[in-house]
Amino acid sequence: MSGPKAYLNASSICTVTLNNLMQSWFIPALVALAISGRLLLSVVLTWRHAQRARRIGCREPPLYPSKDPFGISTLLEILDAAREKLLPQLAERRVNFLSRQHDRYVSTFRMYQVGRENLFTADPKNIQAMLATQFKDFGLGDVRRNVAHPVVGNGIFTTDGESWSHSRSLLRPQFTRDQMSNLDREERHVHNALHAIPMLPDGWSSAVDIQAIFFRLTLDSATEFLFGESSDSQIAATQKEPGQASNDTFLYGFDQCMWYLAERLRFERLYWVIYNREFQKCINIVHAFVDKFVHSALIQAQQQEEEAQDIEKVPSRYIFLKALTGTTKDPVILRDESLNVLLAGRDTTASLLSWAILLLARHQHIFARVRSDILEQFGTYDQPQNMDFASLQSCQYLQHFLKETLRLYPIVPFNRRCATKDTTLPCGGGKDGTSPIYIRKGRTVMYSTYVLHRRKDIWGEDAEIFNPDRWIGRRVTWEYIPFNRGPRTCIGQQFALMRASYVLVRLLQRFDRIEDVHSERDIRYGVSLTSCPADPVTVRLHQAELDV
Repeated sequence: MSGPKAYLNASSICTVTLNNLMQSWFIPALVALAISGRLLLSVVLTWRHAQRARRIGCREPPLYPSKDPFGISTLLEILDAAREKLLPQLAERRVNFLSRQHDRYVSTFRMYQVGRENLFTADPKNIQAMLATQFKDFGLGDVRRNVAHPVVGNGIFTTDGESWSHSRSLLRPQFTRDQMSNLDREERHVHNALHAIPMLPDGWSSAVDIQAIFFRLTLDSATEFLFGESSDSQIAATQKEPGQASNDTFLYGFDQCMWYLAERLRFERLYWVIYNREFQKCINIVHAFVDKFVHSALIQAQQQEEEAQDIEKVPSRYIFLKALTGTTKDPVILRDESLNVLLAGRDTTASLLSWAILLLARHQHIFARVRSDILEQFGTYDQPQNMDFASLQSCQYLQHFLKETLRLYPIVPFNRRCATKDTTLPCGGGKDGTSPIYIRKGRTVMYSTYVLHRRKDIWGEDAEIFNPDRWIGRRVTWEYIPFNRGPRTCIGQQFALMRASYVLVRLLQRFDRIEDVHSERDIRYGVSLTSCPADPVTVRLHQAELDV
C-alpha cells in the first residue's frame, strides 16, 4: 500500500503508539520529575535559609518529639487534651518534659504538626518581639482568617495590614470612656440575671449553674450595646416567653458557631474538614439575626440624613451599630465588625465572671475581703453609692482580684502569629536557649499566655497559688498579657473589666455567702476561642439582709 492511505495508516499507528507510551510511562515520569524538582527546590531553599541563619548567629530551639514524621501524633495529643478539657495543661506538660530533657527551663521549642514545623514560645522577649518591636514581621496568618471567615468575615480579629488598620480606626472611637460608662443599661441585665437565681425560703439559693446565667447576661448586654435591642435571652430562659423563640435560636446558633470555629482552629491547615450542614445552618441563623439590625440601622441613617436640615439635633441613647453607620454604609462591613465585637465582648466578660465566681467559691477568705471592700466603697444592694467607671477602677482589692484571676486563668490561653517575611526572634535557640531563632516567612509561632502567667522564674515559687495580694505595688510588662499588648492590644479591655467589676459588685452586695457545690472536683478548661470553666459553675448563694 502506498500513497495518502498508507501515510494515514502509518500516522494513525504512530499516534496510537505515542498515546500508549504516554499512558504507560510518560505521565507518571512527568509527575515523578515534578515531585523530585519540588523536593530538590525545598532542599536547596532549606540549605540556603540554614546558611543565612548561621551567618547571623541564629540557632535552633529544642524539638518536641513526634511519633511520626508528619506530626499527626502531635495533633492527636491536642485533640485528646481538648476532649479531656485539659488543653492548657498539655502545653505546660510539654514545657516540663523538654525542661527535664535539656536540664534547663525550656520556654521555646519546635514541634511538627500536620506536616509543618511550628514554633511554641512562652518567653516574654519573643512575645514582645512579635506583638510590638517586630510587629510588621508578624501577622495573624491565613489559617486564622480562613477558619473564622465563614462566621465573622473580614473584621478586626481576622485581618492584617491595611484592612486591620481600617477596622481598628472604625472601632476605636466606639470604645470611648463615655460610651463605656453607661451603667444604667448594664443594671437592667444584672437585675434579670439576679432574678434568674432561684431562691429558697431559708435565704439560700438552690444549686444553680451561674456560668450559664453569665453567658446570657453578657449576650443580652452586648446585643443592646451593639444593636440598640437586647436579645433578652435571660428572660427567655426564665419565663419561656413564646415571643423570645427567635432569640433562643440565635443563642444556640451563636454558641454552635463558636464551637465549630474552635474545632477548625485545632486542625490547623486541615480546618476545611470541619464544615457541615449544621455549621452552615448556624452561620445563617447568626447572619440573619445581625443583618436585621444592620438593615434597620441603614434605613434610620438615611432618614436622619434627609431630615437633618429640618430637625434640631437631640442627643440620643448610644448604639454601636448606629454610630458605625456614620463611617460606613457597607452592610457587609457593618455585619462583620459587629460580629467581631460581639464575639469578643460577650465571651470575654462571661468567661472572666465565671472564673471569678468559681475562685471566690473556693477561697472563702478572699470572698469575705472582696465583699467587705465592695460594701465599704459602694454601699449595700438597696442603697448603692459611687457607682461609676472611676470608682470601679479605684476599688483596689477588687481590681487585684480580677488581675489575679486573669493571671491564672487567662481568657485566651493560646494565641498565634505567622511570619510575613524572613525574620528572627531574640531568644530560645541553642543549648542554653539564649541564641536568636531564625523564622522563615510563613512559619507559625504559637504563644501561651497560660504558661507565661505560671512561670515560677517570673512569678515566684507560689506562681500557681491564687493570691490577689501579689499585685500590691506590682508593675508588670510583657510577663502579663491577658489582653495582649502592642498595637493589637484589645480595644475593649477596659469595657470588659468595667462590666465584670460592676456585675461582681452588684452580686456581692446582694449575697453574703457562697458555696461551691462541687468543691472536690478538679478544675477543667473549656477552650474554644476563649477559655471558661469546662464544667458548670454550680454554686449556692445566701442572700444578704435587706436594708429596712
